[in-house]
Amino acid sequence: MDTQRKPDLERSLSGWFAVLADDARVARTAAALEANGIGVVRAASAGEAKEIVLGLVPDGAQVHNGASQSLEETGIADEIHNSGRYEPIHPRIWSMDRETQADEIRRLTASPDVMLGSVHAVTETGSLVAASASGSQLGPYSSGAGKVILVVGTQKIVADLDEALRRIDEYVFPLEDARAEAAYGVHSAVNKVLIINREYVPGRITIVFVDEALGF
Repeated sequence: MDTQRKPDLERSLSGWFAVLADDARVARTAAALEANGIGVVRAASAGEAKEIVLGLVPDGAQVHNGASQSLEETGIADEIHNSGRYEPIHPRIWSMDRETQADEIRRLTASPDVMLGSVHAVTETGSLVAASASGSQLGPYSSGAGKVILVVGTQKIVADLDEALRRIDEYVFPLEDARAEAAYGVHSAVNKVLIINREYVPGRITIVFVDEALGF
C-alpha cells in the first residue's frame, strides 16, 4: 500500500473507502485492467452509465443480474426488467418454485447471454474482487455468462488485493449486513469471494467506471 495513503486509511476506513478516485488513479487502474483483458468504459454520471450499459446489451438478449445497488441506483435493473427489449432472468426465477424448479433456476442463472452487476473492489493492478453470501453471481462472472458488464463507482478502486479484502471485511460487509437485515430480515455474510486477475476471452468483461459513488 502507498505509505502516503496509509495514515488516512487508518484514521477513517469509511471515509477512505467511500472517496471517488482521481483521474490519475482511474487511468492507472483502467490501463492495468485492459492489460489483463478487461475492457473499460468511463461514465461521468449514473445516467451516462445507464446509456452505456444499455448500448452494450443486444435487444432480445437473455440478461441476468445479481442484487446490485449500483444497478438499482442507475435505473439499469428497472430498464432490463421492464422495457420489453430483453429477456430478463431475474423476474422469471422469482416466479418459480424454489423446491420443484430448483434445477431449472440453477441452469438459468448459471449461463446467461449477458450478466450485469458490480464488484466490491477493483485494484490498481487490474484485478476484480467480489464477495457474496450465496455465490450465485460469481459463477456467471467467472466463466458462465457470455458477456459480463460491471458498473463500478470509482470509490471502489483500491491499491491491491490486501486492501480489496480489507474494504470488503471492514467497510462493505457492515453496510450490506444492515441492508439485508432491513430488507429481508436476515443477516448477510462474506461466504464466498471471487478474484478475477485476467480474462482470456476478448471482449467478455467490461467495466463501466462511474464518477459517482454507487453502491458500497
